[in-house]
Amino acid sequence: MIYTSFDNGSLVKVLSLLKSHNSEYLSGQDLSDVMKISRVAVWKHIKKIRSLGYKIESRQNRGYRLVNNTNQLLPWEITDGLNTKLVGKRVYYFDTIDSTQNFAIKIASNSIENGAVVISQKQTRGRGRFGRKWLSPQGGIWLSIVLHPTFDISVTTLFPIAASLALANAIKKTFQIDSKLKWPNDVTIKGKKVAGMLVDASVESNKIQYLVLGVGINFKVNSKQLEKSLKKTVNFYGIISLIDKNENQSPILFVQNFLNELENIIELLNQEKRKIIIKDWTKKSSSIGKNIIISTHSGKINGNAIKLDDDGALVIKNNKNTQRILAGDVIHPT
Repeated sequence: MIYTSFDNGSLVKVLSLLKSHNSEYLSGQDLSDVMKISRVAVWKHIKKIRSLGYKIESRQNRGYRLVNNTNQLLPWEITDGLNTKLVGKRVYYFDTIDSTQNFAIKIASNSIENGAVVISQKQTRGRGRFGRKWLSPQGGIWLSIVLHPTFDISVTTLFPIAASLALANAIKKTFQIDSKLKWPNDVTIKGKKVAGMLVDASVESNKIQYLVLGVGINFKVNSKQLEKSLKKTVNFYGIISLIDKNENQSPILFVQNFLNELENIIELLNQEKRKIIIKDWTKKSSSIGKNIIISTHSGKINGNAIKLDDDGALVIKNNKNTQRILAGDVIHPT
């Protein structure tokens, strides 16, 4: 099933009426008259709205009343109250999809999709960096964002790092949890991975045509089960869930906060204010100033992490030699 923020017809209109009258009952006949649809159609919409996680009370001779909102990341819930200028104004929602990234790439060339968000409850073929498999069970937040940026092509390698800062800021703002940033673009809590991201880019004539930012967040997942499945993968260092399975926190405000923070980051990049991003990222870094190992395609490199360069490269020092690393996995020696 797919829903969007821009083409949902009667179902969202029925829901909007219930929301605007949430302290009173609306009869099936009233809804039928206002919507100019049959009573049977009203009932079918009510049934569908309930299946989307909304709690609707019904009483004979009185009608329907919305009791509780949903916790599902439905398009109209994300756009309602979202304060961004561009990011998240168009939203696609799936129950299940092979990969939000694949779908986002398919639509990315269309100028109308600038800022579009593709989100799914589950992915069957989610992927991480370097083509690694990304397990995406229900309970996580799996989304991709289409962008047609105006910043210079040299920013492309810094962008996912900057996006991880936006996510860490949203975690702090929403849940008052201090997370750490593990180069290049992992977000961690208590030394374990809570989120990661990747970017697919299309470049033509030295100009960015589009970027698609893929974001995977272990929002409310069974971390022990995921660790069991992933513990033998390359450079695995643990999984943690952002909120406990017994907590009843809605992800909607969190996603809205992330989209806001991401748009703020993009604006800084547009204004060529990389140093602000690098400074804030460094404050949250789990690696800067520490001895680390970087696993790259050509082998492992040991050294002290000195700083993050303007293009997102990690600068490390080994004896008297310094080296810039643009791709790899940071390992913290135990």
